[in-house]
Amino acid sequence: MTAPLIELKDLTVDFPVGGNWVRALHGVSLTIRRGEALGLVGESGSGKSVTWLAATKLLPAKARIDGKVLLDGKPIQGLTRDQMASVRGKRVALIFQDPTSSLNPVHRVGTQIGEAVRLHRGFDAAAARAEAKRLLDRVHIPSAARRLDDYPHELSGGTNQRVMIAMALAGEPDLLVADEPTTALDVTIQAQILDLLAEMRRETGMALVLISHDLGIVADITDRVAVMYAGRIVEEAPVDALFDDPRHPYTQGLLAALPDVAGPRRRLTAIPGQVPNPAALPPGCAFAPRCPAAIAGCVTAIPSLDAVAADRRTACFRAGDGTPWEIAA
Repeated sequence: MTAPLIELKDLTVDFPVGGNWVRALHGVSLTIRRGEALGLVGESGSGKSVTWLAATKLLPAKARIDGKVLLDGKPIQGLTRDQMASVRGKRVALIFQDPTSSLNPVHRVGTQIGEAVRLHRGFDAAAARAEAKRLLDRVHIPSAARRLDDYPHELSGGTNQRVMIAMALAGEPDLLVADEPTTALDVTIQAQILDLLAEMRRETGMALVLISHDLGIVADITDRVAVMYAGRIVEEAPVDALFDDPRHPYTQGLLAALPDVAGPRRRLTAIPGQVPNPAALPPGCAFAPRCPAAIAGCVTAIPSLDAVAADRRTACFRAGDGTPWEIAA
């Protein structure tokens, strides 16, 4: 097994709200190895994006972050702003779900990609433009030389997302964090972007973190999955094991809500309620009020994320007791 590329250890995040501190992230621990693809899933508000914004120091200065982030075994949380600028893009690159809000509307896309190339690889202007064209070719944008002089508003959403991927690849990163990269795109373009990410992984050997609420996408291109709920990881397992044998009731609920295109028709089972407000979490397990398998102990104590096999962890007092969503249905 390869050495960890990046490790999150007991990462917590607090935000000031109304004169009080509200905890949004509760001791998240994750390990990403070189070349690995990790899916991070959960409903909106589970803490998926906050985890990586905190890890890369992109949260507002008012946020309070604790815990450790190790890159190749060395802590990066104490790095200065200039030092982090050399980490982001060069070692860890990020792409977000809405490329039009991430790209600068008043600069041509070739200028923006070239800036990333010059910053992270020290190219001069002419070499940076040539590399920007090569990157656009690499992400399969037709007429790349002409597109260099286009503004983001002149391109489609799918093409802008390819530009964002090209910018992310400009620094030749070891890890790409893709935060809902296909949400704003139609199904056909989604498939093309996912194929592109898989192709880039094969060619470069970079690791990938795919943040998504779409379990189907995660099943297609990741090796391992971490499921988040209310600022905590509640289950982590290899992708096949998680889909074949989910142990946490929340994971079981997410899968029960998916249609089975190959099997018999059945009524989908929705998870009742919604993710709780971080400022008003219920006592004990945060999922207990929505869980059909909850017992008395679930409302008095928070289950720890424990190993249930050599390669998987689950935070549930009743892990492996059955499939309560099928029983409830």
